[in-house]
Amino acid sequence: MKIVLASLVFLFLMYSAFIYQQPVKEETMPEVVRGKMIWQEKNCTACHQLYGLGGFLGPDLTNVYSQEGKGAPYIKAFVQGGTATMPAFNLSEDELNCLVAFLKHTDESGSADPRKFKIRHDGTIAGN
Repeated sequence: MKIVLASLVFLFLMYSAFIYQQPVKEETMPEVVRGKMIWQEKNCTACHQLYGLGGFLGPDLTNVYSQEGKGAPYIKAFVQGGTATMPAFNLSEDELNCLVAFLKHTDESGSADPRKFKIRHDGTIAGN
């Protein structure tokens, strides 16, 4: 019985090591996930907020995609060109599309501003 258990544990550990050593292929990731990775790699949260959480140097970008006069071209222009306070990012067209897909997905998920949350006496957040 101990030999069987030890064998199973050994096989499990070997298989786990094999799985975790496999490289992640970016081309197999959904566009939104790749966009989120770019958001994190470029540390956008240092200046911008999503759902009211993040930096305060730039605007909250939770719903920037659906704002009138904005959308994909607007976002791409700002990312590529930068502003007086935001650097220009040299992203490929594919990276730009992924970042826009992430911001579009974030926009479609709704909005949440923690400053407007109603916190109950037990620490939970009251629904709208």
